Amino acid sequence: MTKAKLVALIAVMVMLLVLPAVVLAQAQPPRPAVFGGSATLDGVTAANGTVVTATIDGASAATTTVSGGNYAFSVAQPPGMSYAGKEITFNIGTGTAVEKAIWVADGGAVLNLNATSGPPPATATPIPPPAPVVGEVGPKGDTGAKGDPGIPGPAGAKGEDGAAGAAGAKGDTGGKGDSGAPGASGASGAVGPAGVAGSVGPSGPAGATGEAGAAGGGLLGIIGLVVAVVALIAAGGAIMMGGRR
Repeated sequence: MTKAKLVALIAVMVMLLVLPAVVLAQAQPPRPAVFGGSATLDGVTAANGTVVTATIDGASAATTTVSGGNYAFSVAQPPGMSYAGKEITFNIGTGTAVEKAIWVADGGAVLNLNATSGPPPATATPIPPPAPVVGEVGPKGDTGAKGDPGIPGPAGAKGEDGAAGAAGAKGDTGGKGDSGAPGASGASGAVGPAGVAGSVGPSGPAGATGEAGAAGGGLLGIIGLVVAVVALIAAGGAIMMGGRR
């Protein structure tokens, strides 16, 4: 089977499935509009058995009778006619009700009918109230006296510390200050300890032998020799002390 034949077959099948639904939908009339409520004639509840009529395009579309002061009926659309969007007027006996409705399929409402014998009363047009008379603007009054100062209110709570500010820029270097006055002389230091005695220097060379003195001069020579030796030792010690300094 070619692609064209397959498409044609599917189209025929769709038409066969859709056609009965369309015919069935056209065959069923729209559902009627249903109305019901109280019925009042000349300000009094209509008597039982009073005929209530719904009229569309000047022809009766539905009728019923009052029972217990109420009515109820459905307004169906006849075959071959269309009531959609048309106005419905209602009659209670020989009176025409003020209330009207619009026919909608499967619509309707609770509608309390109020009718009077003869033509329906005209709706009174409300008379607007007279416009207020606006007078001329009067002169400005004098300024009133200044009022007494009010009582001070309580002090508010202390606010939280603000965030620390940014560090400021570095300032310029200051000038050199003047020289200070000379300080006072310090106290004398303590005397240092005595130095260690130097070692004994070597003995000097023996002097030349003197001439032999007179009798009794031998003792003086010995004493002179001792004095010379002591002098040499003292001189050696002085030299050593000078070297240490």
